[in-house]
Amino acid sequence: MPRSYHHGNLRAALIDAAVELARAEGPDGVVLREVARRTGVSHNAAYRHFSDREQLLSEVAAVGMAALGDAMRGRVAAIHTRDPGKRARRRLREVGTAYVEFALAEPGLFQVAFAVSLPDPGGEAGPAGSAKSVGHAEPYALLNDSLDELVEADQVPASRRAGSELACWAAVHGFAMLHLEGPLRDAPVAERQRALTHMLDVVEAGLTV
Repeated sequence: MPRSYHHGNLRAALIDAAVELARAEGPDGVVLREVARRTGVSHNAAYRHFSDREQLLSEVAAVGMAALGDAMRGRVAAIHTRDPGKRARRRLREVGTAYVEFALAEPGLFQVAFAVSLPDPGGEAGPAGSAKSVGHAEPYALLNDSLDELVEADQVPASRRAGSELACWAAVHGFAMLHLEGPLRDAPVAERQRALTHMLDVVEAGLTV
């Protein structure tokens, strides 16, 4: 239903509407004309803030990445052990679990987050207050921090650290996609949880043995 827009931040309102569409319909649902209609403005007004659909998708993707980062940090914050080795191992597992759980809970937003190439975090920042300026690479940074902590806690040999972030990322992303739109999409929740635990066991063992 179109919403009436009054004297606020139109750019932010457009992004909010686009995020709602992404959640409901994935990347294909994010269309500037529909975003403008839902915000209650003309599509010409929307084009004053976004030159094309790809620019809007990038903003929605950044929102998705930020939400994924929040989910990861939330699970890590719940770790209470003070043992450095146990904490490091648990942290990697919680980051991976958060990744999969977010993908399954927010499939549309998750798909948009990986549907576009976001700017280099070290490059030019987005407009002030835009989602890009929040730090879209946070999930990848959190994964790298977790792996670095494993090395510092003497749980993973330094010789195995290089490139391990890609292996871990591929494992959780592949697992998520198999259960989102692949042959395992109808797997019962309990079976999926057992499979996730086993997959994380295999990743941990491959790094630490």
